[in-house]
Amino acid sequence: MKTKKWSIALLAVILATVLALAGCGGGGSTEPTGSTDAGEGQGAEGTGSEPSGQTEPSGQNEQVEITLGYYSDAKSDAKMKELIEKFKAKHPNITVKTQSAPYGQFFQKLDTQIAAGQAPDVWLSDGVYVMKYAERGAVRELTDWIENDLNKDDYYGLDFNKDAEGRYWAVPQGIQVGVLFYNKDLFDKAQVPYPTEDWTWEDLKETGAKLTVDAAGKTAEQDGFDSNNVNQFGLTFFSITEGWFPVLKSYGGGVLDETLTKSIVNSPENKQAVEWMVDGMKRGIITDPVDLKSFQSAMAVFPSGSAAMRIGIYSRVLAANEAGLNYDVTLLPKGPDGKRFSPVIANSWVINAKSDDKKAQAAWEWIKFWATEDEVQREWAALGEAVPVKKSVAQSDVFLTQSDKPANRKAFLDSLEFAGTLDSNAVWEEWVGKFNEHAQRAFLGDTTVDEALAAADKDIQAILDTFYQK
Repeated sequence: MKTKKWSIALLAVILATVLALAGCGGGGSTEPTGSTDAGEGQGAEGTGSEPSGQTEPSGQNEQVEITLGYYSDAKSDAKMKELIEKFKAKHPNITVKTQSAPYGQFFQKLDTQIAAGQAPDVWLSDGVYVMKYAERGAVRELTDWIENDLNKDDYYGLDFNKDAEGRYWAVPQGIQVGVLFYNKDLFDKAQVPYPTEDWTWEDLKETGAKLTVDAAGKTAEQDGFDSNNVNQFGLTFFSITEGWFPVLKSYGGGVLDETLTKSIVNSPENKQAVEWMVDGMKRGIITDPVDLKSFQSAMAVFPSGSAAMRIGIYSRVLAANEAGLNYDVTLLPKGPDGKRFSPVIANSWVINAKSDDKKAQAAWEWIKFWATEDEVQREWAALGEAVPVKKSVAQSDVFLTQSDKPANRKAFLDSLEFAGTLDSNAVWEEWVGKFNEHAQRAFLGDTTVDEALAAADKDIQAILDTFYQK
């Protein structure tokens, strides 16, 4: 893997665009998303020694101060500060300074800090950015510490931060995984059976047609239905995490190969998947980019009761519950060959590659405290923003019966068995933007599926080559 120096050029990436792209909610975040990622462990400058779990932990004697950065809202910020105080009580020699801000502000400032060599010693990364930081030399490799200090079988999501060479770069703070949300009242009104775990994407579209209603009250399967004047959609669908990516993958396609350096966009499998999407949008069953503009945000369609179903990550539970919806969740549908795929975002703790060994050791003590302490995991799980990282907590009533809705919370845990990341790499934001650009043209009928995939393939490969062939 090639290591690149962090560049001010990264600031040219427009975070507002990413907010709509990824859908990476959780941990108090808003859309980055959703959902919705980022080495040589020494960093671009080669600073710091190789981390080792056999090194004497910082916590016992020497005084050390670390800066901890995280994104948050008011509720999660208050809880994080409580947990930091408990950490300091267990580690009186470690002083913790904090930097926190709402999602967009936090990452905008962080990019500037990284470029200037002034980033926090440990920070909470959106899962889609971990490999960006790793491949650009901004964070330390954590393989030895994880191997020595954590029992990997106790946790969800550790491998989602592992690169193609088997090296670990982060430890999950909370897991976002995609499932199918459905509005039970809308299904009941239409006298349509609820989704099952046996559904294919074709089953979803067929049922979705019965749940798509125009202004005159006709459904998408009835004569005279007006697809240009829809009041209720069968499926709300947008962007990567909660839109096209899980469909591509379950059809056997995808965007990047296993090395994450080559585009595989222009494939028969992807063509079949995109044709499924285009057909659904043309018939008015699935929201297209124009439909979404009539809502306050793409995320508002399902909570407002304007769609019977949605692809959604765990944090979408909060909005559905706040809206008082009568809903539940189940596994995402299977592709034509029986393959199932669920998008996952492991929002994670990373350690600054430029922090000295003493600070890095103290930062690791914080990460270990977060991951291993059941009390910490239970208190954070009570916020309801993410699937807990520790299996013992996620599989307990603390998570599974946290509230009445959704009843089938186990679907989130079951989905982790066939979950995968969003092909996150150092240039994830750039290639996602290009795919969206060409896919939307196909969704709106401005180009053919073949032309859209060919153009996306060419543009994405150019982005990959610019970074990886230098």
